[in-house]
Amino acid sequence: MDIANLNDVVPSTTKDGSEIRELLAHRNSAIRNQSLAEARVAVGSATQEHYHPQCEEIYYLTHGVGKMRIENELREVRAGDAIAIPPGLKHKIWNTGQETLRLLCCCAPAYEDSDTIITEQ
Repeated sequence: MDIANLNDVVPSTTKDGSEIRELLAHRNSAIRNQSLAEARVAVGSATQEHYHPQCEEIYYLTHGVGKMRIENELREVRAGDAIAIPPGLKHKIWNTGQETLRLLCCCAPAYEDSDTIITEQ
């Protein structure tokens, strides 16, 4: 049985600039076709716009508020929102609140930096 506790996971920085804690993936568990991580975006910060040619994602916000852009659609988002991001669509999230924006990222297939294409500097 593979169990990961968020408080025990060492953070790292993804290619888009967000701080993540990868909870479960092929790198640390029996899971082979998806991954689950928590991402954090600091107050006043944002990820770099990017897309994933193969991976589909679900963002589930657990703390904070922000703005989410997928392609040309921009929406306000807040804790409790789940966001579907199909493969190949450019996306970016901003923290517009007064606390760290925290979200769970579910990726299938599992997240890989090599499947992340940055579209802005």
